[in-house]
Amino acid sequence: MADNLDGPRVAPKNGPARQLVVFVHGYGADGNDLIEIGRAWQAFLPQAAFVSPHAPRPCGQAPMGREWFPLTFRNPTERWDGVNAAAPGLESFLDAELARHNLPPSALALVGFSQGTMMALHVGLRRAVAPAAIVGYSGMLILEGDTDVDGYKPQIRSRPPVLLIHGDSDELIPVQALMHSTQALAALEIPVEWHISAGVGHGIDDEGLRHGGEFLVRRFKSRVTA
Repeated sequence: MADNLDGPRVAPKNGPARQLVVFVHGYGADGNDLIEIGRAWQAFLPQAAFVSPHAPRPCGQAPMGREWFPLTFRNPTERWDGVNAAAPGLESFLDAELARHNLPPSALALVGFSQGTMMALHVGLRRAVAPAAIVGYSGMLILEGDTDVDGYKPQIRSRPPVLLIHGDSDELIPVQALMHSTQALAALEIPVEWHISAGVGHGIDDEGLRHGGEFLVRRFKSRVTA
């Protein structure tokens, strides 16, 4: 596999794959953490293939988990440095999975959780061909230092529709991160929707799952009819 990334897969329910949904897990988890969402979403997306790669690094703070990049919370640039360092490996994996299913880049959707949302947004906005959609749970858009969106804008290569979902009781990444990210994405002229899950912490509830699945259905359908 590209850059040794691999993880669990769910084959399409019906026929050959017409879409590819890639889950990008959070810090301290692995690909098994999100792949069951693919099984749940098969009812919405029967022609989608799902894959959830394990991040490339053993997690520094969770013995059995993985990380896309280390988090010490001592270095103010570590998230920006981290998404940039991990991006090429994930980018290569996406290309390899699309080739595996003989799909065009436009048939791709990214779904991230927490650190995985940071990765999905960073990579997805830099694809030469825009993904059909990006769904981000409990995460945020990572900007370089205190750079405003005007400084960030030249790095953007595509503007896929984005849905951000966050729990209003999240203590790890406060819900304010959703507000800041949606404002930044809108300023970058990226179509963005959002949903706040009441009473939910750093996790995904059934309502959030439903919103994410329905968003992918709409976005894939619009690609077909466009």
